[in-house]
Amino acid sequence: MSIPIADDPATSATTPAPAPAWTTLAAADGVSRAGAGPVSGRRVVLQMFAAAIAVMLVVSALGIVVVRRISEREAMNDASQLTDLLARAVVEPALEDTLLVGDPGAVRRLDQVVRSRVLSGMFVRVKVWSPEGVVLYADTPELIGEKYSLGADQRAVLTEPATVAEVSELGRPENRLEQGQGRLVEVYRPIWMPSGQPVLFETYTDYDAVNARTRDLWRGFGGIVVSSLLLFCVLLTPVLWTLLERLRRAREGREELLQHAIDASHDERRRIAADLHDGVVQELVAASLLVSGAAERTAARGDDPEQVAHLRSAATAVRSSVGALRTLLVDIYPPNLASAGLVVALEDLGSGLRGRGMEVLVDADPDAAAALDETRQRLVYRFTQECLRNIVKHAGADRVEVLLQRGASGESILLEVADDGAGMDPGVLRGAGPEGHFGVRLLADLAREHGAALHVATAVGQGTRWRLEILP
Repeated sequence: MSIPIADDPATSATTPAPAPAWTTLAAADGVSRAGAGPVSGRRVVLQMFAAAIAVMLVVSALGIVVVRRISEREAMNDASQLTDLLARAVVEPALEDTLLVGDPGAVRRLDQVVRSRVLSGMFVRVKVWSPEGVVLYADTPELIGEKYSLGADQRAVLTEPATVAEVSELGRPENRLEQGQGRLVEVYRPIWMPSGQPVLFETYTDYDAVNARTRDLWRGFGGIVVSSLLLFCVLLTPVLWTLLERLRRAREGREELLQHAIDASHDERRRIAADLHDGVVQELVAASLLVSGAAERTAARGDDPEQVAHLRSAATAVRSSVGALRTLLVDIYPPNLASAGLVVALEDLGSGLRGRGMEVLVDADPDAAAALDETRQRLVYRFTQECLRNIVKHAGADRVEVLLQRGASGESILLEVADDGAGMDPGVLRGAGPEGHFGVRLLADLAREHGAALHVATAVGQGTRWRLEILP
């Protein structure tokens, strides 16, 4: 009778319990981690240069913001200093008190000074305001005499003299004639009429000065940053390459030591297995034959039936010990898959459980086994061995099935190990169970290590079925 599994209905006179759902513990990607090679030095160097480029882009973006702020501040300082100089040396000496009442002659004489000595430079607009907000002078005549509301900062500099520079708000009504000239830097400060009356002197300069200073600063700053990062990468490359080479040699040394340890363990296990097989096992087989022969001779003479029973019991015990030792030999020194083949190796694993009184069915397709390389054959053997160990230790099963075949698509190899034992609680699959979760993680890690998919269907009292899907 087959073991009830997730895919088959339970054979029972009563209503069968719902089949356990499949749980995926590892997804297949076909990539083996066991043979992962060393890190490529060229790849690491390329990653370093890529990181350097990313850093340069970030630094450049931040640098542009910082440089523009610095340039704007420096350009405003320049405009403020030049405005102060012109206010004291050029405009203030040309003021006349009659300008306060709009005298055309005073306006004309001031305009001649402004056009000859101010507007010929970096300034694009000049205005003189009264404290009440009347435009006393502007290089655009249509603004003269108009009245606007002065801002709080503009009124403040008339009471507490200072020079203020800022990016002009061209949306204000008094700046309507400057709106077509792009961004402008506005500077204002107080100047005094011959009578001592303060008025507001205001200049506008082109924002192109900020852009020009930004370009100049960025050429210096950006060149230093880029050249420094490139020089750092060039200097770091041989150091990094040397470190990678040392890591590669250290890795090879560790792998060589590990291989020596594995070979030594392999040789020791083979020696122990050979000593047991050629010594103790053979002696026990001989003892079994001697005891069996003595039992038969005693039974033939009809001397003592009780003695015959004891001898036969002793012979059975010796044969059982021989079977257990042979099972142990398979665990200690598994068969050589390269010489004996995977099918024979799986049969040997099944024989070990048969020696414990279990019914074991091993159905391995030789073509499916031949489609696997040596690494994946070892995976199948180790996975089956671990499953059978868990079954013996935890399941309490009477029947076990081991099936190796090609998948439905023909592109994968399927290994299934099923038992009719106690099954597992789903919490164990999530690593929450008090017992058995380590074995589950071990099987899942084994599958992931070789890029295989692992599924399990189990429930308490309904046995367990493991399905390992391998991409050749």
